[in-house]
Amino acid sequence: SADFVFGEADAGGEDAWTAALRQLRGKKAATTLDEKIEKVRQKRKLQEREAKQAKVKDEDAEAENDQTKKEYDDCDRDEDVESEYSLDDESIFTKADKVKVKEKKRSKKGEEAEGFSEDASQYDDNLSFQDMNLSRPLLKAITALGFKQPTPIQKACIPVGLLGKDICACAATGTGKTAAFILPVLERLIYKPRQAPITRVLVLVPTRELGIQVHSVTKQLAQFSSVTTCLAVGGLDVKTQEAALRSGPDILIATPGRLIDHLHNCPSFHLSSVEVLILDEADRMLDEYFEEQMKEIIRLCSHHRQTMLFSATMTEEVKDLASVSLKNPVRIFVNSNTDVAPFLRQEFIRIRPNREGDREAIVTALLTRTFQDHVMLFTQTKKQAHRMHILLGLMGLRVGELHGNLSQTQRLESLRRFKDEQIDILVATDVAARGLDIEGVKTVINFTMPNTIKHYVHRVGRTARAGKAGRSVSLVGEEERKMLKEIVKTAKTAVKARILPQDVILKFREKIENLEKDIYAVLCLEREEREMQQSEAQINKAKKQLETGKKEPGSESLERSWFQTREERKKEKLAKALQEFDLALRGKKKRKKFVQDTQKKAQMTPEERSQFEILKSQMYAERLAKRNRRAKRARALPEEEPAAAPAGPKKKKKLSVFDEELTNTSRKALKQYRAGPSFEDRKRLGIAQRRKGGNFKSKSRY
Repeated sequence: SADFVFGEADAGGEDAWTAALRQLRGKKAATTLDEKIEKVRQKRKLQEREAKQAKVKDEDAEAENDQTKKEYDDCDRDEDVESEYSLDDESIFTKADKVKVKEKKRSKKGEEAEGFSEDASQYDDNLSFQDMNLSRPLLKAITALGFKQPTPIQKACIPVGLLGKDICACAATGTGKTAAFILPVLERLIYKPRQAPITRVLVLVPTRELGIQVHSVTKQLAQFSSVTTCLAVGGLDVKTQEAALRSGPDILIATPGRLIDHLHNCPSFHLSSVEVLILDEADRMLDEYFEEQMKEIIRLCSHHRQTMLFSATMTEEVKDLASVSLKNPVRIFVNSNTDVAPFLRQEFIRIRPNREGDREAIVTALLTRTFQDHVMLFTQTKKQAHRMHILLGLMGLRVGELHGNLSQTQRLESLRRFKDEQIDILVATDVAARGLDIEGVKTVINFTMPNTIKHYVHRVGRTARAGKAGRSVSLVGEEERKMLKEIVKTAKTAVKARILPQDVILKFREKIENLEKDIYAVLCLEREEREMQQSEAQINKAKKQLETGKKEPGSESLERSWFQTREERKKEKLAKALQEFDLALRGKKKRKKFVQDTQKKAQMTPEERSQFEILKSQMYAERLAKRNRRAKRARALPEEEPAAAPAGPKKKKKLSVFDEELTNTSRKALKQYRAGPSFEDRKRLGIAQRRKGGNFKSKSRY
């Protein structure tokens, strides 16, 4: 449908975002960051005005007429200072950027075989929602939401999901994967209503915001049925979630951490009745950061269940599928593993080796001159995201930020303001890179290239969604060019190279240097407010203790338990934290020295800040490569099919008995190996020895 947009509001009642914000009401900070930035800006304007007036007064009395004229000019210019640019700077806005087409090198074709029992990537292109045998309540909800035709991933997945088979599915971002797994699940729940209040479907998501979005879509699709849903993500009220879980909702949408918390601290809640387990953004759920949590959840889940894995960058290795114990999974890869959205225009800006410090200036130039609204800016670290929010705010732009250091209220508020167009730019880390559907994002800018190509696909997937056009602009340094080559190689459309005029970059770099004092002032205001809040919290705690006196035995609430001890959690965090350079780098002297030097300094230079960002992604890539180099374990999974042989008869080499016995890892062979040789095998061995003409006993001496 040409008029289709992803709707936020449900047919009846408030939407999921409003409900989440309502739970968090009353937890706001004393002042917002935007208020602090505005305060510092006003202070700077006042100082500039006073400095100009003082300069005018010091001039000779002879130039009195000239002086008054100058004052009027200054006043006019002060009124126009809101945009932070004088008339002298107009030249930097009129200069256009050069955009060239990047040449694409020919790539060798050839795909590796995967260990799947069935490939259902081919689908009936004429299939409609009416042909899928869905119930009337679902068809009514689909019509109410404005869905006209199913997307390719929906055409391929819904029929297979309705058969109850395990699925491993991959499709480009913004193609409707959520409806592809929710519709078969709802059909199953409507067709076979529950006999008792139990949770039958578990949907796991990596981030809180994605959980709220999936919950919103599920509620909209289930609005004409009696299917109940529940959201259990971090940052929202625990007691409300516990009460909802006790009532036994049909579908539970959760993040791993909060789910484990409820499993260990809510006695009436368990996963033994789960019939369907869905992992959205499955490759992220299966990586090392969620490893221990996922093992614990799968251990507590029912063994007889349907499992579905969905992502835009699905890991194709069998070991990842085995870790969530899929049974003969059906492979549905509608798009390639690294395909970006079809209407995405990809642009890259080259950063020369000695110009790493220009990154902030280039991004600021892009946001003030070219891409002024509906922009998402991705950074590698939370610290850099916060700095960019302050810097762009001081430049007079409407900015928000989204990363892990913010409270849940601040995160949801930033998203809401960006969706409602109250802010033009959202600065975010990879927490916002997966699954979030924000209507109208025109441009995605990458401050540095992300950790891997998978991360890149997810970042740029925030734009050009649901068949709309979009643009991505990425800054590429010398150390990141290898990734750029891979992106250019896999791109379906021409990739562009954008070149900014050097004098424009120098002008913006000079502006940023002039704003360093103001950035420091904002950070100081934040630190002071944080210390004040901590002091107030301690005073309130002491007052409470004085008022209540000694607590009665048994009145104190029990501490919430976790599946790991504090020491185990601390050890795991240290082992996986990218911030712990000494531990993660293991004796890389050059980088270790760089980090130590930057920590000693009060303020880092632009070059050092950029280097710090690149280091983080490099370390991630190194650790990923190390994981991939580990020896693969033998698993009792369907055998991988050999790659297709070239045309013409080719005789297959017969394996010896020795090779066959030691290299065959099929389920039958493993069972036979454990049981030992059968009577028939021993008999066959004796016959073979007699045919050779020797006797078995005489040969055994050699």
